[in-house]
Amino acid sequence: MSSFLPNPASRFQADPVVWSHDEIVSAVTGLSTGLATAVLVVLFVRRFPWPRPFGTRFVVMHVVGALGAAAVWLTASGTAQALLGGRPFLAHLRQNGEMVLVMGSVFYAILAGVTHAVDASARAARAEALAARTQLAALRAQLHPHFLFNALHAVVQLIPVEPARAAEAAELVADLLRTTLEEQRDEVTLADEWRFVSRYLAVERMRFGDRLAVHADLAPALLDARVPAFALQTLVENAVLHGAAPRVAATEIVVTATGDASELRLAVRNSGDGAADAPATPARSGAGTGLARLRERLSVLYGSAARLASGPLEDGGFESVLVVPRRRGAAA
Repeated sequence: MSSFLPNPASRFQADPVVWSHDEIVSAVTGLSTGLATAVLVVLFVRRFPWPRPFGTRFVVMHVVGALGAAAVWLTASGTAQALLGGRPFLAHLRQNGEMVLVMGSVFYAILAGVTHAVDASARAARAEALAARTQLAALRAQLHPHFLFNALHAVVQLIPVEPARAAEAAELVADLLRTTLEEQRDEVTLADEWRFVSRYLAVERMRFGDRLAVHADLAPALLDARVPAFALQTLVENAVLHGAAPRVAATEIVVTATGDASELRLAVRNSGDGAADAPATPARSGAGTGLARLRERLSVLYGSAARLASGPLEDGGFESVLVVPRRRGAAA
């Protein structure tokens, strides 16, 4: 009977797996060239951030990219196998071509999706941190102590002679402070931004009187366009601080908004020579910091789709021009 009993050691024994030379070479070259192709895919995907708005051109680009990545993987793996003494290149194409093209396209889609998700998360984190810094910077730079002192001093001077106007001026200052502290959006409509700028200019007129003249040309069709919060205010404040403040003569500030379905263009021109980007001097400490912060924020919000340029004009004035893409939908 003992001959019918199984050998206890036999249950732990199995036929050894023997890989042929071609299989070993195929596995090594497929893995190594696949990893190299994955690195190229990530670099390619990061060159083209997720567009706003989403378009068919972006889809076509990734379809072509997926097929190209699969072809690169197939060619690289086949060439490596042939060089290492594995299957000939044509035999590799016949045996693995269809599988590699399908797998390569699937892996491309996965890598592209993960890369876009990671980059979007990183941009959101940077935008959130920068928004907090920008909000505090707006309070310090746009409503700095000198501005508050001058505004409140103007209010105090108005109280005995024009109490009603003094009360109105005090409400304007309070509205500016409240808006700056409470605004949490990265983008606002041009109409909302211009309302804030108008209150700011009303307070500045208390300081400068007839020395400050402002003209605005904002097309009604553009008032629903979205702009970075405090962006236009930054341009206008630079025009006031570096154009009107240093001059005894009257200063004219012209604000215009133009655009089409794809872009919005905001221009602020002043008749002074206020070069806000000029190197800072003791009398102009902090010059250009507002525009520098705005450029940083534009880079986070829009990448290379937004532009900010500023410089002197031939007639002696100064102009800053901001171009941002038109974006439909709620602000971030």
